[in-house]
Amino acid sequence: MRSLTRAEEEIMRILWQLGKGFVKDVLAEMPEPKPAYNTVSTIIRILEKKGVVGYTAYGKTHEYYPLITEVEYKRFEMNQLLSNYFDSSLPKLVSFFVKDHDLNTKDLDEIIKMMQNQKDSE
Repeated sequence: MRSLTRAEEEIMRILWQLGKGFVKDVLAEMPEPKPAYNTVSTIIRILEKKGVVGYTAYGKTHEYYPLITEVEYKRFEMNQLLSNYFDSSLPKLVSFFVKDHDLNTKDLDEIIKMMQNQKDSE
């Protein structure tokens, strides 16, 4: 899998929400100012070439659907982030957010609680 551009991600979010749809359906969900129909169609074809979107053909019309879930993509992107910026170290990632994003004690307590719940469920 490869990372998606911002425009590709926007279209994937819409397809994840819709489940499946034609170019006009995707375009209808996009915020103003809406891109041209051909622009959306081109981006969807790029997503198809990247292997993240499939389609069902109805004559000359295609209905598109995601081939990966949003969770799968988030997992991929988080692994890329960890690998590229934090030497695949989750503690380094957490340390970065603690130091650079001025987390308060409530945020830290919530993170600790989530980690404890995960540990308890294992």
